[in-house]
Amino acid sequence: MTTLDLVDKQAIFSIIDKASKGLNIDTEAVKQKALKGITDQNNVYERLSKLALENIDESDPNWTYVASRIYLQDLYNKAAKNRNYKSSIQYGSFYHLIRTLTEKGVYASSLLAKYSKGEIDYFEQQIEPNRDLLFTYLGLYSLATRYLATDFEKNTYELPQERWMVIAMYLMQDEPLIKRNELVIEAYWALSNLYMTVATPTLTNAGKSHGQLSSCFIDTVDDSLQSIYDSNTDIANLSKNGGGIGVYMGKIRSRGSSIKGYKGMSSGVVPWIKQLNNTAVNVDQLGTRKGAIAIYLDVWHKDIEAFLDLKLNNGDDRLRAHDIFTGVCLPDYFMEQVDKRGDWYLFDPHEVQEVMGYSLEEFYDEEKGNGSWRKRYEECIQSDKLTKKRVPAIEIMKRVMKAQLESGTPFMFYRDEVNRQNNNEHNGMIYCSNLCTEITQNQSPTKFIEEYVEQDNTIVKKYKAGDYVVCNLSSINLGKAVPDEVLDRLIKIQVRMLDNVIDINTLPIKQTKLTNQKYRAIGLGTFGWHHLLALKKIKWESDEAVRYADELYEKIAYLTIKNSMELSKEKGSYPCFTGSKWHTGTYFTDKGYTDEKWLTLKNDVMKYGVRNGYLMAVAPNSSTSMIAGSTASIDPIFKTFYNEEKKDFKIPTTAPDLNHETYDVYRRSAYIVDQRWSVKQNAARQKHIDQSISFNFYVPNTIKASVLLDLHLQAWHQGLKTTYYVRSTASDIEECEWCES
Repeated sequence: MTTLDLVDKQAIFSIIDKASKGLNIDTEAVKQKALKGITDQNNVYERLSKLALENIDESDPNWTYVASRIYLQDLYNKAAKNRNYKSSIQYGSFYHLIRTLTEKGVYASSLLAKYSKGEIDYFEQQIEPNRDLLFTYLGLYSLATRYLATDFEKNTYELPQERWMVIAMYLMQDEPLIKRNELVIEAYWALSNLYMTVATPTLTNAGKSHGQLSSCFIDTVDDSLQSIYDSNTDIANLSKNGGGIGVYMGKIRSRGSSIKGYKGMSSGVVPWIKQLNNTAVNVDQLGTRKGAIAIYLDVWHKDIEAFLDLKLNNGDDRLRAHDIFTGVCLPDYFMEQVDKRGDWYLFDPHEVQEVMGYSLEEFYDEEKGNGSWRKRYEECIQSDKLTKKRVPAIEIMKRVMKAQLESGTPFMFYRDEVNRQNNNEHNGMIYCSNLCTEITQNQSPTKFIEEYVEQDNTIVKKYKAGDYVVCNLSSINLGKAVPDEVLDRLIKIQVRMLDNVIDINTLPIKQTKLTNQKYRAIGLGTFGWHHLLALKKIKWESDEAVRYADELYEKIAYLTIKNSMELSKEKGSYPCFTGSKWHTGTYFTDKGYTDEKWLTLKNDVMKYGVRNGYLMAVAPNSSTSMIAGSTASIDPIFKTFYNEEKKDFKIPTTAPDLNHETYDVYRRSAYIVDQRWSVKQNAARQKHIDQSISFNFYVPNTIKASVLLDLHLQAWHQGLKTTYYVRSTASDIEECEWCES
């Protein structure tokens, strides 16, 4: 029996021809290889996809689309079988899909409750199956295996365009009926063209019966046993629902501090961090991944040295916490002392409060080189009633950098700059950032008030809710939206989508819901920066790239603020607007926005308000940028050709739109480019981002300490609010020219 007896030769050729249509590639060798290698009908589409993937390289990147389209045919066939329609029509009844998955308990009941069959049929007519062809294989595979709705046996039901439409329907469900359908279609347009992506939890859970929509949360732990354990419980509940957590622990007394007047009794922050480390490991996200928790501590805290050693691989393992991430909160004064090799003093926050009557973390320097924080810090240094430890500032910085080169962390949080730029400084303080360092919003601890028993033996605990930060994220695909000149149209619908997440979201912790409503904070960000530079033929290490970052992000900021203002006209401003920098106009003055369009917008904002107290934040976007077929966040690519590896796949991938014209921009990749130019670019865009940016340093593991120190000093001098990972690589990479200088 020959191969052709078992496998239809023409059927295989037809699949390959259909998948390669319009791509200008030679398929003859793949066809012959398929005939020799495929000897039965089992998993034909999967095997053909793999054959296509084997052909991907820098000279033939379009094979990713061949593989994607073959994989699409398999998805169509499986969905058709499970939903009982003919696969030749690609997409079956949308209403039948929603009804079926609602009855199975997968979709939220609100889809059928709030939309009529006629409306759902109309949405079906607006679905554009050809937009499935925009996916690379990596993008489609990621979407299909992680985000498309299946039944509980993981059978394929939902298809890519239906995921976009369900998200659009879900986010617009409470809009006024007179314009709701139009808004659904507009949101679908933005998503299906890959002009934007929503945050991973929104992509996963929108329209489904379980799960929340927000990416990250930030908690503030007070200096009490009650607060420590309450926070741990809250963090566990958020973690199991898919949230990444940032935790500020700078208020907790240090090792050797007094408890109830008894000196030397406190064990400090490390045991409580280890407790959170166990929470991260044991409370996973439905078995898919461990919980993710970043813990921040102030650089003046007496436990800072032990804190910086938490993730090191050597030393006493009882003093290590390998599964959390660390971040250090740095005032300007510390960086000044590092720069001039001055002394630094460490204090116990509890003792400072007891003796001095104030908490250092409640203050910041209102201007560079002068302000409330350093005045009180110097008072603490001069006080003979406080115990303190003196250490050269550069020694602390050395420990920071050693930890960064070994583990990638701690993240850097420049607290004075963050608080100087706080839109809502009238209403609170920002102590730290989130897991990915792009969120900067007001924080405060939740306070336990009392516990009492009601007549029916019900025990009631009363709390005063603090500001428990929530990150509602969405990102522009710069590599598609800018060339297609759709930013005006895109940001208008994107801001509305983000704002609606706030009201629709089902958050497991009451404080998060209250804070969400109080500030109505959103985080509109971007990805695909390197992709866009390649399309524009702008080299990374150039003044042109810095100028372009300045111009582009100013435009994005203008459109974001303008559309939040328009939403405020329609729905009202966020509750804490009065007294904010938006309300006083200080926001615009501080940014130096003085041309006519900005002055007009300033007056409109002062008159009509803004819907959202915080507006922009640039997240890492590693997963969603893969789906959209672009480059992550504001990062340079790693290589022009590489294998994207996760636990369940290894997929060959090239830089997006790679050709002889874009290659020259791409070839200066992450570990090759002079990081000083990356800092300059980020400083240019940070001026226009009211929150912060997930900004990585890419360095060789042989980097000199002096060079890494200069990068940190440059980032601080140029006004960056945060930096994310220090990513160091093996020593076999091309030598970095900037490291030699």
